[in-house]
Amino acid sequence: MNKTLHIVGGGMAGSEAAWQAANMGVPVVIHEMRPKTGTFAHRTGDLAEMVCSNSLRSDDDEQNAVGLLHWEMRAADGLIMAMADRHRLPAGGALAVDRDAFARDVTAALRTHPLVTIEPGEINDLPAEGHWIIATGPLTSEGLGQAIARETGREALAFFDAIAPIVYFDSIDMSKAWMQSRYDKGETEAERTAYLNCPMDRDTYEAFIDALLAADKTTFHEGETAGYFDGCLPIEVMAERGRETLRHGPMKPVGLTNPHQPETKAHAIVQLRRDNALGTLYNIVGFQTKMKYGAQTEVLRMIPGLENARFARLGGIHRNTFINSPRLLDEQMRLRARPHIRFAGQITGVEGYVESAAMGLLAGRLAAAQHRGRDQPPPPQDSAMGALIHHITGGAEARTFQPMNVNFGLFRPVEGLKGGRRGRRDRYKAYTDRAKSAWGDWLSDTADLIPS
Repeated sequence: MNKTLHIVGGGMAGSEAAWQAANMGVPVVIHEMRPKTGTFAHRTGDLAEMVCSNSLRSDDDEQNAVGLLHWEMRAADGLIMAMADRHRLPAGGALAVDRDAFARDVTAALRTHPLVTIEPGEINDLPAEGHWIIATGPLTSEGLGQAIARETGREALAFFDAIAPIVYFDSIDMSKAWMQSRYDKGETEAERTAYLNCPMDRDTYEAFIDALLAADKTTFHEGETAGYFDGCLPIEVMAERGRETLRHGPMKPVGLTNPHQPETKAHAIVQLRRDNALGTLYNIVGFQTKMKYGAQTEVLRMIPGLENARFARLGGIHRNTFINSPRLLDEQMRLRARPHIRFAGQITGVEGYVESAAMGLLAGRLAAAQHRGRDQPPPPQDSAMGALIHHITGGAEARTFQPMNVNFGLFRPVEGLKGGRRGRRDRYKAYTDRAKSAWGDWLSDTADLIPS
């Protein structure tokens, strides 16, 4: 038991944690309840299955904090980024992947690693001894969730996360839709035409909003509350905040020209992004929804070009639990009450695939360093990893803690650079240059722990 690192959960965070620790010479056991015990959102028993979007968001490592995280994970030989790069799909400046091929190769890489064992089955209690990482993600099982609540003495926080629908490409009317990335962004023709666009005039948009507001929605069980994370709001909730909210959000009509009507400016535009390498599936960008299935098909077919759409998957909604990390975890991501247990991934209060995998990477490296007798400090706050872990383990206000994406607002200011929009490009470049240097220095401190 004491010679092995046990990881509960084989999602993005658990998979990355296992890969990092094993590559540092530590034997790892991944405890994954699927496929024996499933969830409503997962379809397979593969590790790192993507259940929402197939996008890892911006890949710009000079002007975007998410892209910077990509860079840092690649520099650390991260498994998630290696497999994402292998199965990359055209998506403008974003990193989108063929989700099925991606998950299959993550699973294969871990199954064939000589220091990794995968044990199917559910863990329902917090272990009393050994070395553990809890990386169960937003769909933590009821039994383990209750055990965590009992141990912390506080009820787990919860919000609801919604899944966007996926459409079969051959059911889309391309006499109304067209392919173009916003502002023609991308270095290749495939990147510049990575998104499928469906335009709406004012009357169509207003009718769509009316239908959206009137549609039957999923109801919550007694005692549940709909405390949504602002970065993943269902479209109905956005519409409820104001009729113009959607056209200033996921349906904004900027940076695009309709080749069917080049002189007519759309009032709103719905974008779809390729979901698999074959190009047979497209997901509706930003269209997380809690509409009931019947209502979804009726409302979504009001979108020009989707009148006869066939859906490979309709949207859904699920409970997403996370702990109050600033109150419960130390800077090593260890549970203060039980320091032999670390937490990683979305359950720590980070939001998004990339952030979850990044926290798995850190937990795996910190656990492995401790396992090898090294007291390794967390990464410096000037790196993207460091800014994020600092936020969740002490930088955030515990009383009002909510899930957080990585963003430059978490970074310490760079002296001598002006604020505001005009200085933003220089400021972001300074952040990323400083972060890359800090991250490289931190990685070099543990380079001797990685077997040659």
